[in-house]
Amino acid sequence: MARAENIVVTGAGALCASGKHPAEIWEAICAGRSALSPIRQWDTAGWPRQIAGEIQDLDPVALLKDRKIQKLIRRSDVFGLYAADQAIAMSGITRYRDSLNEAAAAQYSDRTGVYVGSGGGSYQSQYDYLPLLTSSEGDLHKFGRELGDTVNPMWLLRTLPNNVLCHVGIRHNLKGPNACITNHSVSGVLAIVEAMEALRNGEADRALAVGHDAPIEPQMLLYFHRLGLLARESIRSFDASRDGSLFGEGAAGVMLETRASAAARGAAVIGEVLGSGYTSDAEGLLDIDPDGIALSDAIQLALDDAQLNPSDVGMIVGHANGTPHSDVSEASAILRAFGAQVPPVTGFKWAFGHLITASGIIEAVLALSGLAARTVPGIATLRSLDPAVAGLPVSASAATPRSDVALVLARGFSGTNIALLLRARAG
Repeated sequence: MARAENIVVTGAGALCASGKHPAEIWEAICAGRSALSPIRQWDTAGWPRQIAGEIQDLDPVALLKDRKIQKLIRRSDVFGLYAADQAIAMSGITRYRDSLNEAAAAQYSDRTGVYVGSGGGSYQSQYDYLPLLTSSEGDLHKFGRELGDTVNPMWLLRTLPNNVLCHVGIRHNLKGPNACITNHSVSGVLAIVEAMEALRNGEADRALAVGHDAPIEPQMLLYFHRLGLLARESIRSFDASRDGSLFGEGAAGVMLETRASAAARGAAVIGEVLGSGYTSDAEGLLDIDPDGIALSDAIQLALDDAQLNPSDVGMIVGHANGTPHSDVSEASAILRAFGAQVPPVTGFKWAFGHLITASGIIEAVLALSGLAARTVPGIATLRSLDPAVAGLPVSASAATPRSDVALVLARGFSGTNIALLLRARAG
């Protein structure tokens, strides 16, 4: 089978509790600083869990340089638009398009796509109704009469899951193929995969992929706690004392292009998307296969797609969410896929929390940072490796990748597993 064209990365953006740019986030990780801290968005006194990776002192107008748009979007959308703006600015596609004549510029816009992973599990959008529901005391006639005076008339537009997809296109005049993906924690990586496949199949010449989420809200916190998924104080991936994950918020974006598109304008290339694999445990909504067979299958599919061998992979960025069952299952999958030749393994959620939809895509951006710096950062919160993951080359200390290829893993509810292979600074 002929090898599919690999797709280059010409721009990247990210923000989370650790920083508002990939370089800031990377520096915090290498310094071993965790941004997890007490939640400030509401009074958590008496709550069973009170820690998360919040973006402090958020100023949407300063981030987006647009005051009017704040009436139409949510907190999560601000993150997505900001990461998209970063990636587009770094890529230089709009500057190049502006240099073209009118007909060529129009065609350039038509051949530029947008793919966005959006959080679909937000409860915050319902909170506008809660005061009126309380004051109505079950009287639906009263509720109906006062609804228009109580709930923001822009409520529907603010809650659309495809807001980032739409506004990115509007802000940057991108008119090519597009899709909004809501598939829990794999959505951001799926946005990269869908964008890659669109370029491989000739549907577009370049495409932006974004993932964004803001899961730090009262109901989400309570429900995840009741499922036994949240830690008390920190995320200790693969540690014997780990007790769960913690929420973070933020977004990341990457600009993907065919080699021909990037070469036509002499664009600087920061990486390359080599291949992907996607599978399901098919165990249930929350259950996962303890042996990680489906995840190891996803890894093999990604290797096959990229026409690589396990020995070609230089580092692994694991899902590493710190929950007892997921970490063991993930370690089993990695060991099955790589045997005795596992490259250095790390994870990043300990630093800024689990961004749910945006988790995998921000970790892909950081994987490119690691390859460029020839560094696999340690997991700073790791103290004692769980014997159940023995053989996994993970530690609190930094290591050196054995090649310029990274494998990024992401997992979500309903047993979804995705593997993405990246190479840094492709020529």
